[in-house]
Amino acid sequence: MTEKQYIQFFDTTLRDGEQTPGVNFNTKEKVQIALQMEKWGIDVIEAGFPISSEGDFEAVKAIAGAVKNMTVAGLARCNEKDIDAAYNALRDAVDPQIHIFMATSPIHMEYKLKMTKEEVLASIGHHVAYAKSKFEKVQFSPEDATRSDWNFLVEVVNLAIEKGATVINIPDTVGYTNPTEYGNLFKYLKQNVTRFDDVIFSSHCHDDLGMATANALAAIENGALRVEGAINGIGERAGNTALEEVAVALHIRKDYYQKEIGIVLKETKRTSDLVSRLSGMPIPRNKAVIGGNAYAHESGIHQDGVLKNPETYEIITPQLVGVEHNSLPLGKLSGRHAFVDRIAQMGYEITDPAEIKILFARFKELADKKKNVTEEDIHALMVGKSIEDESAYELKRLQVQFVKDGIQGAIVGIQDKRNKDAKMQDSATGSGSIEAIYNTINRILDQEIILKEYNIEAITSGKDAQAEVHVVVEDEDGKSYNGTGIDFDVLTASAKAYIQASGKAKNKQTIEKVSAHF
Repeated sequence: MTEKQYIQFFDTTLRDGEQTPGVNFNTKEKVQIALQMEKWGIDVIEAGFPISSEGDFEAVKAIAGAVKNMTVAGLARCNEKDIDAAYNALRDAVDPQIHIFMATSPIHMEYKLKMTKEEVLASIGHHVAYAKSKFEKVQFSPEDATRSDWNFLVEVVNLAIEKGATVINIPDTVGYTNPTEYGNLFKYLKQNVTRFDDVIFSSHCHDDLGMATANALAAIENGALRVEGAINGIGERAGNTALEEVAVALHIRKDYYQKEIGIVLKETKRTSDLVSRLSGMPIPRNKAVIGGNAYAHESGIHQDGVLKNPETYEIITPQLVGVEHNSLPLGKLSGRHAFVDRIAQMGYEITDPAEIKILFARFKELADKKKNVTEEDIHALMVGKSIEDESAYELKRLQVQFVKDGIQGAIVGIQDKRNKDAKMQDSATGSGSIEAIYNTINRILDQEIILKEYNIEAITSGKDAQAEVHVVVEDEDGKSYNGTGIDFDVLTASAKAYIQASGKAKNKQTIEKVSAHF
C-alpha cells in the first residue's frame, strides 16, 4: 500500500451503459470506445455480457484482442454456461477478469430468484469456485446489496472471498442509498468481513436519486479501492456514476481524499464526446465537468473575477479535461501526409489506404467550407464517417421547398447500402421543413415510427460551424432507437440522423439480450 491509495477505475459504458434505451453500439464502435478508454487511463473495462447475444460475445472477444494496457472483464450470472462463455470470449485478453453476480436482497431472492438464503449461498459458493478455476481475477457482485440484510451480506462476501473472489463489488442496483448510509455499509463490511484487506472492494452506484457520484466518493472514503461507472453517467433509468466526475473530484480535492488515480484527465472531453456521438446521447450543457456551460460565466461580476484570476470562480480549467481553444494548423492547402500525421496525433489509427483517401477527401471539403478547422471538426469528421458507414441507408438527395406561413415540402432520395440498385425517392409535406423531411423518409421506408426527441447543437462556434443532430425514434413496439447526423447544413444533418435511426428500427438492429440489472 502506497502512502496515497490508488483508486482503480472500472468502466461499464459498453455493458451497463448500453442498457440505456435506444443505445446500441456495434462491435466496431465498441472497439473504438475501448481503445479511447485505454488512452484515458481506465484500469478495467467491462466489455460486455458474452452469453447475452452473439453480438456481445464477438464484441468482448474483439476488445480482448485489441487492448493491451487494461484489464478486460466479461459479465456472467452464477451459471456455468455464462462463465464458460466469458472464458471463451476473453481467451485473447492480456489481462482477463470475470465479473459474476447474484441477487442477495430479500425482495430479489423471494420474487426474482425464488430461492432461500441457503440456496443462494450454495450457488454463490459453487459458481465463484468454478469461475476461479478459469480466471485468476474474479469479481463478485451481490446484486441489490444496498437493500440486503447487512449480516447476510457479510456472510455472502466472506464465502465469495473464501472461494476465490479477488474483487467484491457492492452495487446500489436501484439507486436507493445515500452517501452516509453507503459509507457506513462499507465501514461495516470493513469491520466484519474477515479478509477485507485481502481483496479489492468496489462501488457501483445508480443515479435514481441523483447521488451516484456522491455515493461513490463516500465508498472511497470508507475503504473502496475501485469505482465503477460509465462515461457521461449513461445507463438504464437515470444512469450510473459518471466516472469523469469522480476522476476530477479526486484530482481537484487531493487535499481531502488523498488518493491517486491513473486517469489521463486531458483525454476526458475527447472520451466524453466520442461516447456521446456514438450513443446518440447529447451532453446537457449544464453537465458537471464536461458540459458546454462548465466554464461559462454569465454573471458580470463572475466574468470580471475570472478575467482577473480564473481561480476566483473556476476550480476546473478547460485545459485540465482537454478542452482546447487553438485551431489545427491545417487548411485547404494541407497535404495528405500532414492530415494523416495529425489524426494519428489525435489518437486515430487508420491504416487502410482506401479509408484514408475517403477521409482526406472529406477533410478537403471541410477545409473549403471553413476558415479555421478545429480538433472538434476533425473528431466530428471521423465519428461522422463511422456513423455513416454503419448506417443501413445513405442520403443521396435532399430538396426542401420553404414557404413562409405555408405548408413545407421535401424531396428525399435514399440509397439502400445493401443493394446498389435499391434507390428510393419520394416527397411529402409538413408544417415545417424537418417534419416534411421526416414524413418523406417515413413514406420511402414504409414505416410508422414516432419522433420522441430532437436535439441540435453546433460542434464549434461561428457561422461556419457544423451542426450535430441527435434524434430518438420509437417503433410500434415501443422500442427506442438513436440516430446522429453531422453536416454544415442543419436540414441535411437532421435527415442523416433520422435515416440512421430509421435504419436501426427497420432492421430491428436491437437484439433482444439477457439484461443484467445491478
